[in-house]
Amino acid sequence: MNFDTKLDEAIARLHEEGRYRTFIDIKRERGDFPHALWKRPDGSERQVTVWCSNDYLGMGQHPVVLDAMHEAIDSAGAGSGGTRNISGTTVYHKILEHELADLHGKEASLLFSSAYIANDATLSTMPKLFPGLIIYSDELNHASMIEGIRRNGGQKRIFRHNNLAHLRELLEADDPAAPKLIAFESIYSMDGDFGPIEAICDLADEFSALTYCDEVHAVGMYGPRGGGVADRDRLLHRLDIVNGTLAKAYGVMGGYIASSSKFCDAIRSYAPGFIFTTSLPPAVAAGAAASVAYLKRNGELRKLHQTRANILKLRLKGLGLPIIDYGSHIVPVIVGDPVHTKKVSDMLLEGYGIYVQPINFPTVPRGTERLRFTPSPVHGANEMDNLINAVEDLWSHCTYAQPCRAISMI
Repeated sequence: MNFDTKLDEAIARLHEEGRYRTFIDIKRERGDFPHALWKRPDGSERQVTVWCSNDYLGMGQHPVVLDAMHEAIDSAGAGSGGTRNISGTTVYHKILEHELADLHGKEASLLFSSAYIANDATLSTMPKLFPGLIIYSDELNHASMIEGIRRNGGQKRIFRHNNLAHLRELLEADDPAAPKLIAFESIYSMDGDFGPIEAICDLADEFSALTYCDEVHAVGMYGPRGGGVADRDRLLHRLDIVNGTLAKAYGVMGGYIASSSKFCDAIRSYAPGFIFTTSLPPAVAAGAAASVAYLKRNGELRKLHQTRANILKLRLKGLGLPIIDYGSHIVPVIVGDPVHTKKVSDMLLEGYGIYVQPINFPTVPRGTERLRFTPSPVHGANEMDNLINAVEDLWSHCTYAQPCRAISMI
């Protein structure tokens, strides 16, 4: 077999389908977010406004976070020096885990290098802890949840998205004595819709199932202390296991679960994804802990964030654009074709200095390709006006049925 030829064919298929992904080389400058410098392929630079960052609240630039990271570097150095079990647990990790447990009203939390790994490691380990476990998973759960469930060797049931009647049917069809877990998200990141947390918890109580809720796109941004949608809706006590990230609203990196002390201890002791992974650098843990603590006390950023998102949605609707609005902070604009989506993204970048990454299959279903805008508290009136004017210019050539007639001429 000619392996290079096969690789060429695989990459060519992505190009032909309009799904080949490119990296945009940007340089963020401290204190200037959401602005950044885009380094073009020819080596020149241009200032752009980033409209697709997961640093939802701009905490990656916040002095509270940066000061904590600098102090930890000066005190402890760069790396952690090992896995959590072998010299890689520092005071910074313990402080962060305490902050996260408190955030979700749980006895304990457990840090991972990312929320993806936290989901994968936890869900793939659970059948070892609960033999015969059946996991009921929403069909639109994140890839990390799907992967963890897929490779855990246990039984799984997939219920239609947010469909409580279908979930009930699946629960009723299984052995009442079998251990069960319902896995779902509080906010689904591509459409921005909410999971029915309370109703799922009611079903879990009825069928004696555990609940596993991914709050990745909600922690820091919802609730009086930023504990997520469950915090906002006063449902923290009804969730058995929460997954969250430190790489979005908190502006750093890493992921975690929060649960009972016994559960976290069991995952710590059995999950290879935890046992064999070098722990987060102390500076990252320190920055994350400072960010979590700050956002517990300061809700103004959350309020401003929601205001900015609502303004953007209102103005895009005023242009007649096909946006999806479920009331969350995520603002998807449907283009509906991978090639057109990429070209709109390229035109916004080249012509207007606006960076928003195209979202194509398999991240979203074919035919729903989109631009996904993520406004933040630091996207002010000027940035908003520039975006709306640019999008209006481009969409004057577009229709929903045939996304961008003019783009094909480029």
